[in-house]
Amino acid sequence: STLAGARRGTILLREREEPFGLRLAAYVSDGPPAVSETLARRAMDTRSGFLWQRSADTTAGASILELRIESGLYAPLVWQQQALGVICVDNPETAAAFTEDELRLLLLIAHYAAMAVANQRLQADLRANARVLERLLTSFSPRLRERLLQQARQGRLRPGGERSDVSILFSDIRGFTQLAAGMDADEVVELLNQYFPALADAVFQHDGALDKFVGDAVLAVFGSPIADPQHREKAVRAALAMQAAVKTVNQRRSARGEVTCEIGIGVHCGEVIHGFIGANERLDYTVIGDAVNRASRFCSGAAAGEVLISEELYQRVFRQVEVARRTIATKHEGDFTAYAVHSWR
Repeated sequence: STLAGARRGTILLREREEPFGLRLAAYVSDGPPAVSETLARRAMDTRSGFLWQRSADTTAGASILELRIESGLYAPLVWQQQALGVICVDNPETAAAFTEDELRLLLLIAHYAAMAVANQRLQADLRANARVLERLLTSFSPRLRERLLQQARQGRLRPGGERSDVSILFSDIRGFTQLAAGMDADEVVELLNQYFPALADAVFQHDGALDKFVGDAVLAVFGSPIADPQHREKAVRAALAMQAAVKTVNQRRSARGEVTCEIGIGVHCGEVIHGFIGANERLDYTVIGDAVNRASRFCSGAAAGEVLISEELYQRVFRQVEVARRTIATKHEGDFTAYAVHSWR
C-alpha cells in the first residue's frame, strides 16, 4: 500500500536542547517546505496520529489556510512515551485524499522511524559519554577509575551533586609568581610538568581525586566521588607524600643546576557538595562548599615545605600524627587553630 494522495511530505524532529523547538529533518515537495506546525504539534502533544480535512475543521487558523492544505495525515514519532518528532503528509488540492487505512500505514512507518531516531540518539550519547568519561577519569586514581567505570556500565554514573563529608587538600608553590617572572614560558611549563605529575601520583596513591590544577595550585579531594571512611587519614598521608615527592624532584633539578620549588599544603575536612556537574561534554567533577575555602586558608597559612591541618581534622587523626600547634591569622575570619604535621606514626 502507498500514500497515493500525498503531494507533500515532511519529517520534523524535536530539538533535544529546546523541548519546544522543532527541526526540519526531511521533506518532499515540488516547492519549498510547507507544513502546519499547529497540526504537527497537535500530533506530538497528544502522541496520537490523525487524519485532517479542512472542510471538517471549522477552527482552522489563518496559518493553515495560507499553506493551502486541503487534507493531511499526521503521525507522531513516539518512543518510550516520548514524542521525538512527527511525520506530516498532505494534499493541497483534494479534500478526501487519504483514508484511515493510510493513517494506520503512516503510524507504522512513524513507529519504525521513532525507533531509528532513538537508536541514533543513543549512539550519539554513547560516543559523547565515552569522550566525557575519558576526560573525567584522568582526575582519579586507577582504583577509583575502575569503580567509576563499573558504575558507568551499570548506568549509575550521572550528572548531579550530593552532600558528603570529605577531606579537602590545597597546595601551591611558594613564591611562584616571582619565580615565574624570571623564567621563559617554556621553562615555567617544564617546571610545572615535573612537579605536578609527582603531586598527582601522591594523591592517587592515597585514593584521592584531583578537582583541578589552577596555575601553581592543586585541589584534591578524598572521600569523593566514592565514599571512603578513611578519607581523613588518607588526605594527611597524601599531603606528607606530596612534600616527599617535591624533595625528590628538587634533588633531580638541583643536580642539573635547575631552579627548585617548595610547596605549602593545607588540609581540612567537612561537608561539601560534590559530583559531576554541568551538561553534555562540559561535564566536570567538582566540589563546592565552605570546607574548600577553609582548606585554602590553611594552605595560605602553611610555610614552604609544611603541611597544616585544621582543628576538626586533627581531632580525628591525633593519635597517628606528630604535630606542632599553631595559630594562623585570616583577613575576614579571625584566627584559626592549626597543626603542622611533622610525621605519620
